[in-house]
Order: sequence, then C-alpha cells, then structure tokens
Amino acid sequence: MTQVKPGDTVRIHYTGTLADGSTFDSSEGRDPLEFTVGSGQIIPGLDKAMPGMEVGEKKVVEVPCDEAYGQPDPNARQAVPRAEIPAEIPLDIGTQLQVQTPQGQVMPVTVAEVTESEVTLDANHPLAGRDLTFAIELVSIG
Repeated sequence: MTQVKPGDTVRIHYTGTLADGSTFDSSEGRDPLEFTVGSGQIIPGLDKAMPGMEVGEKKVVEVPCDEAYGQPDPNARQAVPRAEIPAEIPLDIGTQLQVQTPQGQVMPVTVAEVTESEVTLDANHPLAGRDLTFAIELVSIG
C-alpha cells in the first residue's frame, strides 16, 4: 500500500475537538480537506501526523497549542475608543468583527472587553492557547 510522504497531495476527513470534548470544526457533510503534506497549508501538528498513513487509515492526533495556533499574543489585543466604533456594530463579548489595518488588510478580531469608554479587540486566532484533538481518516493520496 502507498504511504503518505511529504509533498503528496492528500484528502482527509476530520473532526477537531477541544479538551472538553466539544467539536470546533469537522469536514462532516462537506468534501474532504485537501492539502499538500509539508507545505504549511495546515497547522504543523496535524501536518506532521500525515507521513506514513495509508488510504482508509484512521487515527486520533493530539496537537498541543504550540503546534496548532500558538500561544495568545498580548500585543494582538488593542483597546479602541468606543466613540470610534459605529453605533450599529454589535459589541457583545465574543462577537467576531473585521477591521481594516492602516495598510488596507482586512483582519478578523473578536470583541474581548467592553467598558463605557473603550472596546478591547483581540486579533489572536480564536483557538490560540488551546490544545486540539483531531480524529482523521485518510481518504486519498494524489
């Protein structure tokens, strides 16, 4: 049987869960995820688990946060004067918004804190600092 090696294009079905068992993402009901092994297209911890797998093989991969979305960066949190945010924008804690950087890039942020005068926006990935578990099945190679 052919085994996955770096540089192969593979397709996998997966379910990603957190330490409490809740699912944060899954390919269920969708096409398998396709990527090139070793190319940096997916998180490192999952990428490293692929070599040696065979089509039809299933396994569970534990990915520590440092091999997933990393540690939260305190510099990625920024307080913005509340008056600078249009009134129609919802500011509930956990709300995902998009902001434009001075360079014109669109960046996803999460409302982390709201006071009378300021809104703290967090640009860290929502899964930063979290250990992840993936149940994967190799659907195809090539």
